[in-house]
Amino acid sequence: MGLKYSWRFLALVFIVVFANFHGLNYAEKAPKYSFIQEATSAPEVSFYDYIVIGGGTAGCPLAATLSARDAKVLVLERGGSPYTNTTKIRMENFISTLTDDSPNSISQSFISEDRVPGNRARVLGGGTVINVGFYSRAETLFLKEAGIDEALANESYEWVEKKIVYKPGAFQWQTAVRNGLLEVGVLPDNGFTYAHLNGTKTSGTIFDKNGNRHTAADLLEYANPTMIKVYLHAVVHKITFTTKDGQRPKADGVIFYDANGGRHIAYLKHESNNRSEIILSAGAIGSPQLLMLSGIGPAARLRSLGIKVVLDQPMVGREMADQPLNGLIIPYPTHIPLSLATVVGINKTSNYFESFNGFDLSALSGAGGAQPQSSNPSQEAMANSTRNQASLAQTIFGPISKGYLELQNTNASDNPKLRFNYFQAAVDLRRCVSGMQTVINVVNSDSLSRFRFRNMTTQDLINMTVNRAANLRPRSPNATTSLEQYCIDTVMTFWHYHGGCQIGKVVDRDYKVLGLDQLRVIDASTFSFSPGTNPQAAIMMLGR
Repeated sequence: MGLKYSWRFLALVFIVVFANFHGLNYAEKAPKYSFIQEATSAPEVSFYDYIVIGGGTAGCPLAATLSARDAKVLVLERGGSPYTNTTKIRMENFISTLTDDSPNSISQSFISEDRVPGNRARVLGGGTVINVGFYSRAETLFLKEAGIDEALANESYEWVEKKIVYKPGAFQWQTAVRNGLLEVGVLPDNGFTYAHLNGTKTSGTIFDKNGNRHTAADLLEYANPTMIKVYLHAVVHKITFTTKDGQRPKADGVIFYDANGGRHIAYLKHESNNRSEIILSAGAIGSPQLLMLSGIGPAARLRSLGIKVVLDQPMVGREMADQPLNGLIIPYPTHIPLSLATVVGINKTSNYFESFNGFDLSALSGAGGAQPQSSNPSQEAMANSTRNQASLAQTIFGPISKGYLELQNTNASDNPKLRFNYFQAAVDLRRCVSGMQTVINVVNSDSLSRFRFRNMTTQDLINMTVNRAANLRPRSPNATTSLEQYCIDTVMTFWHYHGGCQIGKVVDRDYKVLGLDQLRVIDASTFSFSPGTNPQAAIMMLGR
């Protein structure tokens, strides 16, 4: 008997070692979990302790945590599974997947009223499935403003990190950018750390050493499989409420539709002694949109669309923001292995610097108006290499500039109207100009000199980036000579959307929706600024 168990043990060890060596993704077992199913299999009526709308960056850790506390949890995800085609979410396919605009893609595109294209996730795991993968914890200021206990936050970060975060390898381009940032004074050198610190550092990534992406969906491995149900392609149309004279409206159910158009309703269990809740975790765009579709928002606008008003709440959809991205495209003469951001610089003027290389950036190019053209054919030839190029980008803390979200119709699958008002606040524009000066200095540093075409000047790079700017804005004649105009004309999204359901305006400090019972919002829509240099760590921590 001892020998029998010994060979079985050795076989198991061999399988584990082989899988780790060859980069097999154990998250691929997730489709076999009995609790992840298509919404077409859902009963017409069901009852749960908690209903989580949105199986994304916050929703997955939140649902896993609740189920482990012996609560019956339902997760409704409008998209499909990230495990259906894991090749699509590998590192090398980052841009092609992000920009895939087919009807069933995991990335839903939109164009804001600022004429800047954007993307929102529609897949289990949310933004962690389509983002750049960079993982860095939030600054202490974020925890203080949100009233989150620092020890509990750290414990929650560790819970996430143990499952899906990795220390990145040494990428040639990332090392050069790191050295360039230090060379131009983005100090000190903070080595490797998840902490948000001024200076230059290497941080975590959700890509493993073999380029496989790990996402918030993997955190469902923590769930109690007997207490959780996850429905895919479940599009929530509205939250339902019970109202009695003299009492606050109480959330009691969710109406959703499956991929075949079948209607379902999930109710909160009445015998749960007031611990039952509906929790909106549909993201910074989805959560305010669903509140409005459910009758919570500016009354006049809701009535104009034929929506019954449950609560007149004019701040739903207000204070929307996105961190603006500006930078330079840098062609290089020889092949360098591709990399996504693993290094960040944070300077004293509240700029953040990140870079990636080896991707075809043409898919991100917009179609602005009349654009200045390069007069140097050799420079155009250098710039035409689709993958021998890098992007060195900067963004700003905050931002101060705010916009809005409004419903365009009552279709929950359609994008709402969005305006972020990039650089409306003068301080944001000043920070962008300062950040672009640092980007130019890094590009001109000795550390990056060997990656540059020798006869391509910084001005040539500016001209080329203006020509390729990934937005639909018109180009001003002085966009190549004024950094202020350059920032305005070449602005892109950093995909760090937030606001619309902010603490103190739409939800209280426990994330409960003001004026209603049994309804919370837990995601980036509650933020007043984007935490850290990438918000995914803070959002997953919050869900936990």
